[in-house]
Amino acid sequence: MQFTKDFLMLSRLLYILLLLFVVGFASINARAQGADGRPIFPRGNDPEDMPKGARETRDKMRIEREKKDHDEMLERGEEVRRVSEMLEKSFAQNGILSDRDRAALDTLEKSVKKIRSELGGGDDDEKVDDILTAGENTPLTDALVALKNTAADLTDELKKTNRFTISATAIQSSNAVLAVARFLRLKN
Repeated sequence: MQFTKDFLMLSRLLYILLLLFVVGFASINARAQGADGRPIFPRGNDPEDMPKGARETRDKMRIEREKKDHDEMLERGEEVRRVSEMLEKSFAQNGILSDRDRAALDTLEKSVKKIRSELGGGDDDEKVDDILTAGENTPLTDALVALKNTAADLTDELKKTNRFTISATAIQSSNAVLAVARFLRLKN
């Protein structure tokens, strides 16, 4: 009798362990699905395997980043315009470009290069002769006026763009600003 009770208890214990093993194994191998029919735990790195909410959040963050990047580009354009005006006024007052003015010119060049890069443009090496009427013999005063005008053109073109557009005119304007800035740096 005792043997039967022990055997019965042992068989129930084995049955429970077998049942737990099967349920555990099935739950490990099961792929749960979300409400949209996609797996909750995707196996690959495919962005389309992400849950709908995560994809929407990712897309919203991308849009916000693009808006922020475009706004920063517009701010850089305004900075370029301000620096070019400041350089012209400084030269008119002092008759030379000071060390501070040269540093501002370097900052202007870096900002314009970043703008051009964000617009998708490359280094087209605009010729100074095409921008400045007297070419290499242009006085610094005329070159600074040209810098101010090309910087204003660049800023105006940037204001016409949005985050979806690429403006060839803005790229050409940025190349013109760079050409004049390089001319000023080498001339002074």
